[in-house]
Amino acid sequence: MLQTPESRGLPVPQAEGEKDGGHDGETRARTASQERPKEELGAGREEGAAEPALTRKGARALAAKALARRRACRRLNRTVAELVQFLLVKDKKKSPITRSEMVKYVIGDLKALFPDIIARAAEHLRYVFGFELKQFDRKHHTYILINKLKPLEEEEEEEDLGGDGPRLGLLMMILGLIYMRGNRAREAQVWEMLHRLGMQPSKYHFLFGYPKRLIMEDFVQQRYLSYRRVPHTSPPEYEFSWGPRSNLEISKMKVLGFVAKLHKKEPQHWPVQYREALADEADRARAKARAEASMRARASARAGIHLW
Repeated sequence: MLQTPESRGLPVPQAEGEKDGGHDGETRARTASQERPKEELGAGREEGAAEPALTRKGARALAAKALARRRACRRLNRTVAELVQFLLVKDKKKSPITRSEMVKYVIGDLKALFPDIIARAAEHLRYVFGFELKQFDRKHHTYILINKLKPLEEEEEEEDLGGDGPRLGLLMMILGLIYMRGNRAREAQVWEMLHRLGMQPSKYHFLFGYPKRLIMEDFVQQRYLSYRRVPHTSPPEYEFSWGPRSNLEISKMKVLGFVAKLHKKEPQHWPVQYREALADEADRARAKARAEASMRARASARAGIHLW
């Protein structure tokens, strides 16, 4: 899915005596040490000798725990993506899917996390691919997929996208990525998003065919996406933005709502994008009012001509 950038580390505040190179602090420390009895200095060395070792050991333990958490999180995300692909493949055959199959072929030793994994997989299926995961036999833990995704705004859009809910979900994911990254997304960022969804851009996918070809030949040529070279980049880099058709047919508020559902948050959670979406809604309302006024004026003019 769409991720928030990692927070940058804050500058480490300097202790007093270090701001001017630390010379005053070092001088005071040497003076104090010379005034101590030799026995006291010896005891201090013995006590202080163990501290660095303990500190290094504690740091290694903390680093190991952090690494283990990151690995566990990556494995969980990978399992969710693999389960989504497994469920979509099973649905192609229109055969019910049992919990035992999911555990056997995908989840494995993460069985204890099954409720969390299946819930996250269901969200991806609903918002990205347009399928709802339904448990229709609680006794045997059997599931089926139901196609629920509707066209974006009007019926002709369903025809343009092949009447295909999954393709529409993929388009919305890309538009959301672009919008949340300041209305521009580098090509590499789009391909990375596909990887997180369990797809290879140039490898055949049973729902999308070749995802890269779908994006470049369908979404770009149909003007849902714009694709251009980033100026002053060497080697050359390319980026995606909303195409003119998306700007006409899809509101930013709709895309922000889509992103909010994926993250289980309200659109107001992203104040910059939310304000931009509100401004877009106001612009659309004004444009619609002008168009309706123009149509009424033309209708009145035609009616006047017919009276003669």
